[in-house]
Amino acid sequence: MIRVLVVDDDALALELHSAYVARVPGFEVVGQAAGARAALTALSEPDRRIDLVLLDMTMPDGAGLDVARRARAMGSRADIIAVTAVRDAETVRAAVSIGVVQYLIKPFTFGAFRERLEGYRAYVEGLDRAAGDATQSEVDALLGSLRTVTSPALPKGLSDATLQAVAERVRTTAGAVSSTEVGESEGMSRVTARRYLEHLADVGRVRREPRYGGQGRPEITYAWVRG
Repeated sequence: MIRVLVVDDDALALELHSAYVARVPGFEVVGQAAGARAALTALSEPDRRIDLVLLDMTMPDGAGLDVARRARAMGSRADIIAVTAVRDAETVRAAVSIGVVQYLIKPFTFGAFRERLEGYRAYVEGLDRAAGDATQSEVDALLGSLRTVTSPALPKGLSDATLQAVAERVRTTAGAVSSTEVGESEGMSRVTARRYLEHLADVGRVRREPRYGGQGRPEITYAWVRG
């Protein structure tokens, strides 16, 4: 198992990213840190093995880049995937220069998150299989595993940010919700909300459930697929 430390000062993001990790085979969360100091403390514990850090870049008590630099100075060999809303070229360049292996920009879908982790897992498995001197093709394959994978395009008219918001609305609701309820809470029409919900159902993130009540056909509602 690849042992993961999740670092984010936002409590909801911390729990969401940890839940995402738990859904990707081959990974387990071994710690959570709500800030830079907590992350460095976890990485400095001699008896705790951490293979991968999911690291936010902006936290009240320190920048993610500083955490990465200090972790390397301490001798930590944990790989780092930046998970952040920061997208300026200077930060990205600095992250790459200190060995950040992937850079995932918020907001993102679970599919995008899973692709990064699966790419990293392929990289680790390739290293484990390697013996002696690697050939050029083996090196290319290893590094290729870490390259950003392009997620399938969303249907025309849908946006990643809105999809993330709708997904969160369903995920954090006990039971099922209708397109009307989602539309009202997210400030969009019922028809627009239904398009996002139907897409989530088509890709297996939510399931459709009939809601009976009164006369006529039952209302279609949507519930998050757990696990």
